[in-house]
Amino acid sequence: MVGLEDIRAVTADLPRSYEVLVRDSIKYRVGQIVYLAVAPDEQTIGIAFPREERQAALEAEPHKFFPPRPSDERFRWIQVRLEALEYDELRELILDAWAMVVPKKVQAEYFAR
Repeated sequence: MVGLEDIRAVTADLPRSYEVLVRDSIKYRVGQIVYLAVAPDEQTIGIAFPREERQAALEAEPHKFFPPRPSDERFRWIQVRLEALEYDELRELILDAWAMVVPKKVQAEYFAR
């Protein structure tokens, strides 16, 4: 199982990413765009995720993924149970989410390192 320290380790060197506390939830942003939100109990996260792939992920791995709140379904977002993730999968989800919200030039420079 992964946790908040693992999330912080992955996000620590992502360009333009920063952590904020909003109403008891830790959120990671690029500018004003939230790409990752940790639930107050630190058991689940909401994360940017391609809308067109969401249903397939929900059906394929219901033990891992669950739908966002109805008010968030219009966004590119999915909920994830941290207990179902290994570190490498968490890292991949975070990098993919971050890449969705930064300029292409920034992501190209980061991934070229």
